[in-house]
Amino acid sequence: MESHLWTSIEEQTKSIDLPQNDAVLPDPILFPTSPARPSSASVPTPWAMSSPPRTNQQPFVYHCIASLHRPDGNILSIAMTKEFIYVGSESGRIQSWKLPECPGVGFIKASSGQVGAMFACGRMLFSSHGDYRVRIWEVKMGNKRLKPKKISTLPPKRSLFVVRNGRRQLQQHSDHISCLAYNDSDKLLYTGSWDSRVKAWNISENRCVDSFVAHEGHVNAIVINQEDGCVFTCSSDTSVKIWRRVYGESSHILTMILKFQLSPVNALALSLPSSSSSKPCNFLYSGYSDGHINFWEKESSSSRYNHGGLLQGHHFAVLCLVTVKDLILSGSEDTAIRIWRREGRGNGYVHWCLSVIEGHHGPVRCLAAGMEMDNMGNMLVCSASLDQSFKVWRVKLFPPPVMNRSEMNVEQLKKEIVGCDEMNNPVLSPSWVQKRKLQFDDYYVSNNNNNPF
Repeated sequence: MESHLWTSIEEQTKSIDLPQNDAVLPDPILFPTSPARPSSASVPTPWAMSSPPRTNQQPFVYHCIASLHRPDGNILSIAMTKEFIYVGSESGRIQSWKLPECPGVGFIKASSGQVGAMFACGRMLFSSHGDYRVRIWEVKMGNKRLKPKKISTLPPKRSLFVVRNGRRQLQQHSDHISCLAYNDSDKLLYTGSWDSRVKAWNISENRCVDSFVAHEGHVNAIVINQEDGCVFTCSSDTSVKIWRRVYGESSHILTMILKFQLSPVNALALSLPSSSSSKPCNFLYSGYSDGHINFWEKESSSSRYNHGGLLQGHHFAVLCLVTVKDLILSGSEDTAIRIWRREGRGNGYVHWCLSVIEGHHGPVRCLAAGMEMDNMGNMLVCSASLDQSFKVWRVKLFPPPVMNRSEMNVEQLKKEIVGCDEMNNPVLSPSWVQKRKLQFDDYYVSNNNNNPF
C-alpha cells in the first residue's frame, strides 16, 4: 500500500505575561487535542496538519493555530488574500487553504518547476516557475474545493522573442524570477530576476512592454506604490532604487537611489498612511543581510525619501518584510519573526518591537499577514521557513504602551544627526536634517540633557 507523506509536528503555545496595568485580555482560546487527518477519500498530498496547540491559563499575545510540514522540499513563496493562503514549493505545486480556519481546499499543479515567487490580487494569482516564466491563474471556489483556471503564461511560447529596433530579443528572463508586483490601476505585472533585470508585462496583451537592467546584482524584491505608480526595487548590490514610468509611455526612468550601508538588501515593504492617521506619511522599509531594517520617510514637499533610522533586533539577515497598517513584520535567518509598531512622537516617528514570534527551526524565508475580518483586533500571520514548515499564527494586538521620552534612544539620535550634519550623504535633504535636530531638541527639553547643538 502506498504510504501518504503525512507527518506531525509537536507545537507549543507561545505566551507572554503582561504587566498588571495592561488591558484585560480575553479568555484563552482552547483547541481540540486531536490532530486533523485526511480520510481515505481525501486527495493525496505531501502536506501534514499538526496537532492544534493547547493553551495554558496564562494570557497570550500570539500562538500558532496551524503548522504544516513539507518533507520533500523547501517552501519558497507565500501569497495571501482575504479568503485564501497560497504556498508554493520546490515541487511546483501551489497548495491552498481557506481562511480563517485553514482547511485545505486543494492545490494548483504546474509542470514547470519550482514556484519561486507569488502575488495574489483578488481572484487573480500570479506565480513564477523554474522555466523563468510566469503563470496567471483565476481562482474560484466550488463544492468546498479550489477551482483554478490558468488564464495565460508570460511570455507565451509562440512569442518568446520580440523584435525591437530591428533586433530579435528574448522576452523572458534568463535566470530565476525572485519577485513579483502588480500595478492594479495600469494592469501591469512587474517581475524581478537574478539576471539583474526588471520587466513590465501588459497582462491583457500577454507581452513585455519594458525591460531594463535595474541593478548590478540579483533583484531581490519589488514593491509598488498604488497611489502614484512608483516602483521600488532592491538588490544584493546593497542599493534600493525608485523608478517611475514615463508619462504616456511604457519605459521607466530611475528617480532616486537609496543607499545607506554596504550590505545586501533582501526585502522591501511599503507602508501607506491610513485615512484615520493623524500624521499621514509614506514609509519604505528595507531588510539587510546584516540584520538591520532601514526605514525611509517620504518628504511631502519634494516626494523624496529620506533615511529615518534603523530597527535593530535580528541577529542575522532579514529575509522578508510585510506591513499591516502601522505594523511591520520581519522574518530573519535567526528563525524569529518580529512585530514592530510605528508611532508618531513629537516631530518624528518611533518604532517599538511588540513581540518576537518563535517556533521555526530554520531561517524564516516568507511572510504574509492581514487583519482578521471578525472585528476582534486579531491579525493572522503566515510564515514559511527553510526548515520545510509553514505556520499560521493568530496575533492579538494591544494598544501601544505609554512610554516616557527618557526611554527613547537619544544618544543614537544624536550620533545620527552629527554624522549627517556635514551633508555628505546624498540621500538626506537639509530639511530632513533640520527636522531631526528639532526632534532631538524636543527630547532634550523633556530629559534636561545638554544640547550639543
